[in-house]
Amino acid sequence: MKRSSSKSKECTLNAEDGYVRMFLRGRPVTMHIPDQQRESYTLDHKVALPDRKLKLQWVYGYRGRDCRSNLYLLPTGEIVYFNASVVVLYNTEEQQQRHYLGHNDDVKCLSVHPDMVTIATGQVAGNSKDGKLLSPHVRVWDSVSLNTLHVIGMGVFDRAVTCVAFSKSNGGAFLCAVDDANDHILSVWNWQKEKQVAEVKCSNDSVLAAVFHPMDANLIVTCGKSHINFWTMEGNTLTKRQGLFEKHEKPKYVLCVAFAENGDAITGDSSGNIYVWAKGGNRISQQVSGAHEGGIFSVCVLKDGTMVSGGGKDRKVVLWGHDYRKQAEMEVGESFGPVRALAEGKPGELFIGTTKNAIIRAAFPDTLTPIVQGHTDELWGLDIHPSMEQFVTCSQDRQVHLWDTISHQPLWSKTIEDPGRSAGFHPSGAVLAVGTMTGRWLVLDTDTRDLVSMHTDGNEIISNVKYSPDGNFLAVASHDNFVYIYAVTENGRKYSRVGKCTGHSSFVTHLDWSADSQYLVTNSGDYEILFWEASSGKHVTNMDTVRNLEWATSTCTLGFNTFGIWPDGADGTDINAVCRSHDGSLLTSADDFGKVHLFSFPCSQPRAPSHEYGGHSSHVTNVAFLHDDSHLISTGGKDTSILQWVVA
Repeated sequence: MKRSSSKSKECTLNAEDGYVRMFLRGRPVTMHIPDQQRESYTLDHKVALPDRKLKLQWVYGYRGRDCRSNLYLLPTGEIVYFNASVVVLYNTEEQQQRHYLGHNDDVKCLSVHPDMVTIATGQVAGNSKDGKLLSPHVRVWDSVSLNTLHVIGMGVFDRAVTCVAFSKSNGGAFLCAVDDANDHILSVWNWQKEKQVAEVKCSNDSVLAAVFHPMDANLIVTCGKSHINFWTMEGNTLTKRQGLFEKHEKPKYVLCVAFAENGDAITGDSSGNIYVWAKGGNRISQQVSGAHEGGIFSVCVLKDGTMVSGGGKDRKVVLWGHDYRKQAEMEVGESFGPVRALAEGKPGELFIGTTKNAIIRAAFPDTLTPIVQGHTDELWGLDIHPSMEQFVTCSQDRQVHLWDTISHQPLWSKTIEDPGRSAGFHPSGAVLAVGTMTGRWLVLDTDTRDLVSMHTDGNEIISNVKYSPDGNFLAVASHDNFVYIYAVTENGRKYSRVGKCTGHSSFVTHLDWSADSQYLVTNSGDYEILFWEASSGKHVTNMDTVRNLEWATSTCTLGFNTFGIWPDGADGTDINAVCRSHDGSLLTSADDFGKVHLFSFPCSQPRAPSHEYGGHSSHVTNVAFLHDDSHLISTGGKDTSILQWVVA
């Protein structure tokens, strides 16, 4: 289908009046050219790719909120887990991460081969730029070289691959997978030949785990909503025996399954019971009722044959002896949330993944050290400390985290009353402002995290909070179409409203201050670019006043120096954020397709070339360069992840 001419209509240049006009969704966007470029500017000038590139250095966070058994220790000393579309190999001793970047959208499941080198990971259906669906599939890769060995099931799986597991007993020749189709199809593959061996409808209800029996390559156990099934594979057919609960309480969900040394299957369920299913059978031979209060999300059999279980509601990790008697327990703190996954570390050590997207290193009786932390809900708010190796994030999970880019840990975290949306440091670094989803905004002391000030403007999303370069003003941009301007005194401790910018006919999305702190420029949801006098909030209509201004930052996605980021036929919502490097040579953008782009700055030619980087899933929400341009930070919306890139 040919796009309507208005949508991809070329940019036009009006040299006489000194402006460029582009079209987004058929709407004209007019951008004025600074005087010193008016003579020389042409639309067909070719822009070079930036000479610098990005390399992913660190992934903050872990996907524990809705995934299972996705945390393992490898013989290299690295733990392996995933977040967004990145699989992370994290050496906790050396504080180093490596990253497998073969996936193009959210990873949902992970299995380690018995050789402890080969790894399989399954992903959801992705979206490409032109709206095509990218097939869900499984990738088998080498955890030492990070090379992809096999890609399995392209065009076979539906929606997402939610469970994946290697067989244990026949040298790990088989791989089983469950997808998110209505019938939750269980399929078995000869992964080295990339050939499907068998498939069967598993269950109409959700399937939470699928694993091969450690001693029998033809036996697969699946469990989920009100079922546990034992599948026997003969040739290319899979035959089901249902687990019989008989006189035992039938749980709403069988949440996890593991195997004892003797081949018994052990399940944890939503009622807090542990059931033992004798090897080869489908009946319960032993039970530990009330092992946890509430659900049991993970059961892990340790090398010495003892077992640990992890509780949801009670957040407890319990160690059980060979006779299933309780030997010890510890409790994960409420701020980290329920236990999601358990992995055996070095002797005496455990790794615990939680539903609040944290990973904790633990040892009985009570050693619990968080080593990975992250947000748990949609993430938009990001700003960089003006002079230190730090940045702040705030999310709809009501958490504000101040991060250290060297230790990769939060220096502090604070829970606020409303879901967070935007953040901005005062130029002194002494305080930071946080905008929320409700129209409330607050100011925190960066050292003590104490609340310094709190205000409410309107009752809609505060999309942006930005201090003027001299620190004397704060601009608060809202989805109610207004920008509120406050005079700031006492080094960011006192605020009084001095103006309200009225003139946008849609919600305000981005704003920048002029370098002299006298003017503001704003973008809105209907692609308007407006200019304002800071001291009064008065709308500036004379372009000659603002045409030649130097801007302290370039975060507006619409403007003469940034419009080259827009691809042909773009919808104006496709790019969520841009940021110029402090040295003025680079521009980065965050798009709706999971990509971070790196352009040369200024970026004032249509459809400028860029380096493109994956790692997030869809909707990258924000990007910012560290104060010295050594690193770039990007945030994912729904994937709640924070990625730290080296600019090299």
